Amino acid sequence: MAKPGERKLQILQTLAGMLESPKAEKITTAALAARLECSEAALYRHFASKAQMFEGLIEFIESSLFGVINQISAEETQGLQQVEHILALLLNFAQRNRGMTKVLTGDALVNENERLQLRINQLLDKIEAALKQALRVAATQEQISAGADFGALANVLLCYIIGRWQQYAKSGFTREPMAQWPQQWPMLLVACLSQSPN
Repeated sequence: MAKPGERKLQILQTLAGMLESPKAEKITTAALAARLECSEAALYRHFASKAQMFEGLIEFIESSLFGVINQISAEETQGLQQVEHILALLLNFAQRNRGMTKVLTGDALVNENERLQLRINQLLDKIEAALKQALRVAATQEQISAGADFGALANVLLCYIIGRWQQYAKSGFTREPMAQWPQQWPMLLVACLSQSPN
């Protein structure tokens, strides 16, 4: 018999697994219960609603990403290297977690409680803020100009990431986010360095 914490994790893992299907079918609690070979009532003993299950996935995504982002900020001294590592992390996470990618792009949240999309928006804002901070560090190290528009640059980088996530999800997971990363990072770096001191 699984402990309550283990059962909750099992439910979330199964939900994430169902989201990995390239077909964009709406996931019902009935289908989730069938996959877990339990009743819908059993699901509701662990989560008050389906929205709460999705919140559990978002919390997992947030703690996974920011656990590493905070580590990058603490251990990597060079600002532009921080930017590079954060972007690679975001691409890699999506590639390894297909179902989570659909949550990040909002595809899995269509027709769900609107507060879930708000949570994702807040998560994206936090990622953008982390990129902005890394760019500020780069400016203090004179890697880019102190007069650079850090907000605009961080937004461009985030839009690149969201675009790669979308392409991955919409292609039925065939267009992998990391596929052209070695070629694309130097291009993004040019955008950063165009803000370099004269």
